[in-house]
Amino acid sequence: MKAAVIYGTKDVRVEDVKEPTTGAGKVKVKVEWAGICGSDLHAYHHGIGVSAEPHPLTNQGLPLTLGHEFAGVISEVGEGVTGFAIGDRVAIEPLIFAADDYYVKQGHYNRAVSFGFIGLQGDGGFAEYAVVDAEKAHKLPENVSLEEGALVEPTAVVVQAVKESQLKIGDAVVVYGAGPIGLLTIIAAKAAGAATIIAVDISPERLQKALEVGATAVVHSGEEDATAKIMSLHPYGVDVAYEAAGAQQTFTGALEVIKKGGQLMIIAAYAKPVTLDVNSILTKEITIKTSLAYRHIFPEVIAMIASGRLDVKPVITRQIKLDDIVEEGLELLIKDKSQAKILVKTQP
Repeated sequence: MKAAVIYGTKDVRVEDVKEPTTGAGKVKVKVEWAGICGSDLHAYHHGIGVSAEPHPLTNQGLPLTLGHEFAGVISEVGEGVTGFAIGDRVAIEPLIFAADDYYVKQGHYNRAVSFGFIGLQGDGGFAEYAVVDAEKAHKLPENVSLEEGALVEPTAVVVQAVKESQLKIGDAVVVYGAGPIGLLTIIAAKAAGAATIIAVDISPERLQKALEVGATAVVHSGEEDATAKIMSLHPYGVDVAYEAAGAQQTFTGALEVIKKGGQLMIIAAYAKPVTLDVNSILTKEITIKTSLAYRHIFPEVIAMIASGRLDVKPVITRQIKLDDIVEEGLELLIKDKSQAKILVKTQP
């Protein structure tokens, strides 16, 4: 079968690999669509998130098949698996963790001491077939397309963050960063009842997309003072700021526009440490909270997509073939900021 295999920085090859076999407790998925994530971009361009050393949970290092946002159809059911049948359409939850982990036993598997992702620490979904633990497969109702299924994973990230934030119906929020996670955060915040949603970015194309998915106002931070503009709209500040950009400027800017008693919810990973003036948050009694990945939320996200409460389709800006994943995906996403979520068709 064909797969997009990463060997190292700037070295992803679409090649023929051995089709995986289905073991006990596992299902084989004929992958149909897989999304390119920022983690995939980091792995390709900088090597972040992928190690040549075998991961302790998968015993696998480089090379490996990338891709952790994917959906497809079950083609084989392993021994001991119940509740699934050949032909079931599923989205895959890619977190890897040990069952005996202290935090996993508490139900917080996203906090596991040692964890990883299918597609970053073990073979993933940029392939014609993938084998996963049956418990990582979530059935999709008929009115949820496989393209939408490939967006369940990143949508789960933002739904978790919005649920964990102190957002209440009627609140005003600002979202820093209008990439795929920022756009999905706008969609989730709107579904949760935010009355005002301000998007901040340096890309006019992404800001236009932010308006399309539900932002009530946008700020081009490369052309205007984002803090001054937001405070002109909300003199006392916003209730919640979602940081989906991961930079010092957006971190500091978010703290400046939050009202007293408000909250900063950090969703993004940061490439380098940021500095914080503690007095600036002390005097405003601001809460800083982080949200890592997700836990126990895929069924809820799928149900919200099925009901129409979360319309994730507008985030998809391009669909490409697996053979073109490097030039039209991993390279294009760096060059073309009008792109949000690029989906890869993995079948011939």
